[in-house]
Amino acid sequence: MKRNVLIIGAGGVAQVTAHKCAQNNDMLGDLHIASRTLAKCDAIIASVHAKSAMKQPGTFASHEIDAMDSAAVADLIRKTGAEIVINVGSPFVNMSVLDACIETGAAYIDTAIHEDPAKICETPPWYANYEWKKRDLCAQNGVTAILGIGFDPGVVNAFARLAADDYMDTVTSIDIVDINAGSHGRYFATNFDPEINFREFTGTVYSWQNSAWQENKMFEVGRDWDLPVVGTCRAYLSGHDEVHSLAANYPNADVRFWMGFGEHYINVFTVLQNLGLLSEHPVTTAEGLEVVPLKVVKAVLPDPASLAPDYTGKTCIGDLVKGTKDGAPVEVFVYNVADHKQAFDEVGSQGISYTAGVPPVAAAILIAQGDWDTGTMRNVEELDPKPFLTVLDQLGLPTRVQINGIDKAWND
Repeated sequence: MKRNVLIIGAGGVAQVTAHKCAQNNDMLGDLHIASRTLAKCDAIIASVHAKSAMKQPGTFASHEIDAMDSAAVADLIRKTGAEIVINVGSPFVNMSVLDACIETGAAYIDTAIHEDPAKICETPPWYANYEWKKRDLCAQNGVTAILGIGFDPGVVNAFARLAADDYMDTVTSIDIVDINAGSHGRYFATNFDPEINFREFTGTVYSWQNSAWQENKMFEVGRDWDLPVVGTCRAYLSGHDEVHSLAANYPNADVRFWMGFGEHYINVFTVLQNLGLLSEHPVTTAEGLEVVPLKVVKAVLPDPASLAPDYTGKTCIGDLVKGTKDGAPVEVFVYNVADHKQAFDEVGSQGISYTAGVPPVAAAILIAQGDWDTGTMRNVEELDPKPFLTVLDQLGLPTRVQINGIDKAWND
């Protein structure tokens, strides 16, 4: 049984992960959190104690680390005795943290595909550019690595696998829909790191259709979705991590990702992009100062964590999966609804961070219990989804299914 967890990162998602690890420290053992800014780690630990979140007395310690330094991460893993590393830091650090886990034998968990800071929207499939190159090393060293296990990517991958396994003989399409129907009351803000958020939407939109990669521009293709609880919402075809692994595992199905955006977000985004303020390339001011426009925009926007106290409303994220069963067409919508205020009351974070930060803790619990301790690298849809969805139910992210006009819990 693996125990002792090291959390990399100290943003809004890390806060949720820390609280949920604390609530389950009887299974997860000693807890540690590390980032470049020690004060942020200390603040998260203080919030855990303020909520009396520790299930039982135990260690929760903070550490300062440059997660781009793989050797330093490996040293910290050894120092803390961590057997499970949850990487909820920037996707820029994925490969250095993964390498440290391969070196030390610790299990590795992340929530997004690695990104090179100098590149945007590389040639698909994106996982093949980085993480998948380490598959053989993980297998040779018996290292469990579970990739992309936030909500999307992550839970939505498990939703697809559940629909395919339980309701279909063949899968013809997987449409992932992410709607945030909440309001934070600010003029403009992003729900997670602005730099990562904007990088998702300034490049080519890749989807997998007709057994080939298709290219579109952001906001080029939109449609209205009538969803449980949140109602009818406009969402746009977007490029996203989970499309790249689902396309590899379900190559005969169309795989698309849709994200909801309001007109205000689109207008502000368009102005910023047209002015060149979303560029990752340095520019020099008249005073001779070199700056990266995207980092300047990030610096002036609200910290996503600061949105939590005023956030109201709900999210709805799910998969519309179509296929055939006994020769007849069938479609299933597997989804979750989360509440921003409930998330804040429990862990001090908004609902977007909550949906991203809970799933890696569920994965850590399954590794600790042995269910998902595979000694190999896996994407979520390559694992049995039922233990995962069961733990998510217990941790506060219940899964529901709509089929043939009936809405029910996934395991009814």
